[in-house]
Amino acid sequence: MPNHRRPTAEIPPETRSSKLRTRIGYGWDSHEFKRGIPLKIGGVTLPHPRGLGGHSDGDVLLHAITDALLGAVAAPDIGTLFSPSDSEWKGADSAIFLAEALRRVREAGYAVANLDSTLILAAPKIGPHSARIRARVAELMGLPADCVGVKAKTPEGMGTDNAAIAHAVVLLEKKITRR
Repeated sequence: MPNHRRPTAEIPPETRSSKLRTRIGYGWDSHEFKRGIPLKIGGVTLPHPRGLGGHSDGDVLLHAITDALLGAVAAPDIGTLFSPSDSEWKGADSAIFLAEALRRVREAGYAVANLDSTLILAAPKIGPHSARIRARVAELMGLPADCVGVKAKTPEGMGTDNAAIAHAVVLLEKKITRR
């Protein structure tokens, strides 16, 4: 695994609110299917003839979750922190992005309470893989599996059969500090 540098965009401490007990974050991402690359969703490589194109590994679910976490603590979005124009992130494992978002959540004094997500894609069917995806996302986030929701829908004629879309919502709770 390459040794990636930590993104530097920060929110000044004086602009952070320490009074909110809970925060909600929402993330959304989409990528087009392309031949010749592996399909990664939720940190799991799925058997499929086409993968998701993107500057990194194209993991649409981890990207949406990352943006939800970053948004919940008013941090810069994934594209700002891990610019697609920066060659360092070419082919990068999206778990790196998720880990950075989780670090920022902890640094802001919060913990993830739960996550809910929805994948929208025509193929492959996610049902046979959903338990593995859910378990991997839970592992990456340090959550029990019953705090991670992963649902899948088909696009139902919306004209997005050559893409995968992911939506994610996270709930953060203020960490209790004892003195």
